[in-house]
Amino acid sequence: MTEPKIDELAAEIDEVGERAAKTIELGRRGFSIAVLVFVLLIAQLLPWVGEHAGWEVLLGRGGGIPQLFAATSTGIGVFVGAVTLVTRRWWLAWVCAAGGWFASVDGMLAIWSQQSSNATGAAGGGPGIGLLVAWIATVALAIYWMRAAFSRS
Repeated sequence: MTEPKIDELAAEIDEVGERAAKTIELGRRGFSIAVLVFVLLIAQLLPWVGEHAGWEVLLGRGGGIPQLFAATSTGIGVFVGAVTLVTRRWWLAWVCAAGGWFASVDGMLAIWSQQSSNATGAAGGGPGIGLLVAWIATVALAIYWMRAAFSRS
């Protein structure tokens, strides 16, 4: 009679172990990531390209390369990052890490496009403070997510 209870207990322990293997423990890193996501949101309110704020660039004002960075930094940095913070899924941490590095390259190109825009006649006479803050936050998020993804034992 005790055999079925032991089997049920063993199955429950295995299930808990499998669930734990799919998640990561963020600890203090989770708070830092949450702060950086908030900084990324604040950067959307600051000027990115000329007089256009980040959210305006996201909607298509200010050029294609800055818009690509606005989309990737918002999509990966804010939305996927928030889902990963809530669910603590290991594979989502990898998505945030890889996507964060992709968005970081986009950000560097967006800054470069604003520094050389006078030659092409595109909008912007240099990167705005919001673009710089968003790029720094995106690079920091990519670093934190990479460390989190590698932290699983």
